[in-house]
Amino acid sequence: MMQREDSLIIKNGIVVTAEKIQQADVYIVGEKIAKIGRNLHLSAAQVIDASNCYLFPGGIDPHVHMDLPIKDFYSSDSFTTGSAAALHGGTTTIIDFANQAKGRSLIEAVDEWQSRADRKCHCDYAFHASITDYNNTTRKEVSQCIDDYGITSFKTFTAYKSSLMIDDRQLIQVMTDVAKQGGLVLSHAENGDLIDSQMDKYRQEGNLAPKYHALSHPGVAEAEAVSRVIDLAYATNCPLYIVHLSSGQSLERIKFLNCLKRKSPPIFVETCPQYLLLDESLYEQEDLEAAKYVMSPPIRAKSDREALWKALKSGLVTSIGTDHCPFLLQQKKLGLGDFSKIPNGIPGVEHRMELLYSEGVEKGRISLKRFVELTSTAAAKVFGLYPRKGSIKPGADADIVIFDPAQKHILSSKTHHMNCDYSVYEGLKVKGKCWITILRGVVAACDGAIRVEKGFGMYLKRHPVL
Repeated sequence: MMQREDSLIIKNGIVVTAEKIQQADVYIVGEKIAKIGRNLHLSAAQVIDASNCYLFPGGIDPHVHMDLPIKDFYSSDSFTTGSAAALHGGTTTIIDFANQAKGRSLIEAVDEWQSRADRKCHCDYAFHASITDYNNTTRKEVSQCIDDYGITSFKTFTAYKSSLMIDDRQLIQVMTDVAKQGGLVLSHAENGDLIDSQMDKYRQEGNLAPKYHALSHPGVAEAEAVSRVIDLAYATNCPLYIVHLSSGQSLERIKFLNCLKRKSPPIFVETCPQYLLLDESLYEQEDLEAAKYVMSPPIRAKSDREALWKALKSGLVTSIGTDHCPFLLQQKKLGLGDFSKIPNGIPGVEHRMELLYSEGVEKGRISLKRFVELTSTAAAKVFGLYPRKGSIKPGADADIVIFDPAQKHILSSKTHHMNCDYSVYEGLKVKGKCWITILRGVVAACDGAIRVEKGFGMYLKRHPVL
């Protein structure tokens, strides 16, 4: 067989998918996986010895916010810096959000976000469309998003009344229309009226420290909204994906509703590493130290954290995103006199896979196959990217992470690649590291260096699968 210049063989690795684990070589031609097997006697232009390493499918982070506008500034990672950080951490595909402004066109928002990312990403990328104003024009644009842009998932908010929230009547209309067209509705599920009333109460009392952000977002605000959006999904027969779930109360509501065994659409649940590893005691720190952890929903009690780990193992949680939305310390400082003005969000896209391996697999909380399902395969299936993404099999995109399970390192803002001057995991000791990240057959990141130019990332049109 003639050796192709765009061929690559990974030898002696342990291939891990959501279905099985096997010692095997992986032969890649061009952008695709061509063959998998033990001791392949094939010639390739490039050979990588992956002895004692795992080969994982490239990670898919279904929840990031690059270049997100917040009043007079943006989240600190651009599509260029954020996508590079993703590759360092084994994530080869990110899904961001094109956010409709109230009174404006949904397609206009999609075009705006496309222009921000086009020819700027190092990794592959896709979009969800966020609906904040549902009217007759927007209804027509839903089908245009699906047919012309390959956007099949639509985010809604039950919070942020003045900017992003839609009411239940609009949510019912969104779910009804999206379901008819084979799409999926995402929900940021928190009770906006309860949160706003709590925020007003604390401000009137003069309680303005960062910890009052967390106190104004109680677990019951999430649990109530989770129950409500699931009931509406049942009523409209609309597939539902609940983003960044944070509380044990919400999990109990989901378990109860699942036990009713109603004829129902699929209900998917996402959580994030911060809710698995951090707890609310961090809000007791002074001023800026506490402001670092301001996000919505906030991090919660240790009991919530343990409930989420159990839900990962049981399968109640579908996937792991990061809600990556970093801000510089100078930006966080803008809200120190009033917690409601602290920009919400933390950095995380680079550490998702290493954290879940170290804290999950290494500590016996989840299996290797479940790790792959949570970080890649489930998101690929839910969001219409499978089998092109999310697995290691012939014909799939050659997105592969060569992962050294023995390598220990310490997370720090001094060494991470995200454009953020602090880390919420500062000083955390981690076992397991992404050594090489391969994207569509090309070594994209290796030993802490990016090997592909910005613009190498490809926009992914997705297909309805539900």
